[in-house]
This record gives sequence, structure tokens and C-alpha cells, in this order.
Amino acid sequence: MLGAYPYWFYLPAAIVFGIIFVVPTVLAFYYSLTRWTLFDAEFIGLDNFALFFREPALTSGLRNTIVYAVVTSGLKVILGLLLAALLTSRIRSRNLLRSVIFFPVLVSTVAVGITFAVLLHPSDGLVNIALEQIGIDGPQWLGDPDLALLSVALVDVWKGVGIALVIFIAAILSIPEEYNDAVRLEGGAWTQFRYVTVPLSRNATFTVILLSFIGGLRTFDLIWTMTRGGPGFASDVIASTIYKQYQAGFYGLATAGNVILFIGVMAVVYPMMRFFSKREIEL
Repeated sequence: MLGAYPYWFYLPAAIVFGIIFVVPTVLAFYYSLTRWTLFDAEFIGLDNFALFFREPALTSGLRNTIVYAVVTSGLKVILGLLLAALLTSRIRSRNLLRSVIFFPVLVSTVAVGITFAVLLHPSDGLVNIALEQIGIDGPQWLGDPDLALLSVALVDVWKGVGIALVIFIAAILSIPEEYNDAVRLEGGAWTQFRYVTVPLSRNATFTVILLSFIGGLRTFDLIWTMTRGGPGFASDVIASTIYKQYQAGFYGLATAGNVILFIGVMAVVYPMMRFFSKREIEL
């Protein structure tokens, strides 16, 4: 009895986990196989999934989601590591610069989206007005189908790189000083960055990739605020596509989209976690 006593401490967490995750997930799988309203549900099997993959507007959302996640995750890793290496050096005002870069993380995503939608306006936006001053005609950042998704992704990177910066700074500051002392005898800052900072920040790199990639796959609010998936379906991701189906009253189809998103995230993230965990290093 005494040996089993500590397991009772898991019970509250298990109950909460079951209520907020297991039960909704099971219900989502069931309702994805139905045509349902708020009052009744008709079982239709896999028809919702077949329709989801057959509609070009829906499959383009899947493709855009992967592109968005890869672009934002990759840029956050690269910029976060470079900025962390710079802001752990002995430059002046590094604490102020850290605060400035991290500040967008604290701002509402909706507020950021509205602000940049105004700044990127093709005729009245400050970005294009500034480009005109140096003789460059600014593009249709959010109106060009080839640029809309990338423009939102860059705003996402600007807002979220602060989290990557904090993680990389913690990783760099935890590197034993003797490694840096030894490499300084062989070369300068570039040698230190290449042979000490990058390899010994591997664990932080894995963390940033996972967090930013999951965030990219699940993104919705910034895209919806800035473009609403437009122009056309050019910047639609799977989350905005699902939302549009809910708005149109296709609840079963939208639920099937949520299930596809859930399975897709698990199918991508779990192998990544296993791969990264095998390659973590001990300092």
C-alpha cells in the first residue's frame, strides 16, 4: 500500500489530461466521420476525408502549411543563433538589444498582424513609402499570390525570433569557458562560432526547431489577421481552411481537417523528437 501511494499523485493530472485532451480527441475522430450539426449527426464514413483531399483549395492549405512551417522554423534557428552569438559577446548595450528583440513576443499576435497589414499596404504603407525614397517600387506584399505567404512568414519570424534568442543565449552561456579559451588560441570569433558555439548549441537548436515547427504547422491568427488566406487561396494554411469550413457550416469536413492536422503534426514531430533525442550532447 505504501509503495503504491505516490501513484495517487498522478490521478489529478490524469483526470485533467483526460478531460481536456483524450475525450475531445476521441470525439473529434468520431465526428470527423459524420455530417453533423448542433442538433444531430449522420455517419458517413470517410467521405469527409475523401472530400478534403479532393478539393484543390483544401490541399493547397496543406502545402502552404508545410512551406510556412519550414520557412519560419529555419529562419528562427538561423537568426536566433546569429543574434545570440552577437548578444553574448562584449558589445555595448547588449542587454537593451536583447530586450528590443524579445519585445515583439509580448505583443498580441492580432495587434502585430493589424499593424503590419497597414505597414505593408501597397500605396499607403510605410514600407513601400520608404522604398520609394530610394527609388524602388514596393511590391504588393499581401496582394501578390507569390509574396503573400512569405510576407506573413517574415512577420512571424520578426515576432517569434525573441524566443529562439533566449533559448540560444541560455545555451551559449552554459558552454564551459575552457572551450572558448582553448579555441581562442587557434583563431578569432569565427573559429569560436564555428567550432564551439554551433556544435555545443545543438540541444538548443533542436528545441527551437521543434517549437517553431509545431507553431508553424498550427499557425492561424497571424495569417487570418493579415490576409484571411488571400489573395484567393494563396496564403491559406490548413488552420485557416478549417476555420472557413466551420464558417460555411461544413462542421464534419472541418472536424476531419482538424483530425488531419493532428495526425500530421504527430507524424512529423514525433520522429523529429526521437531523432533529436538520440543526438543530444552532454556538456
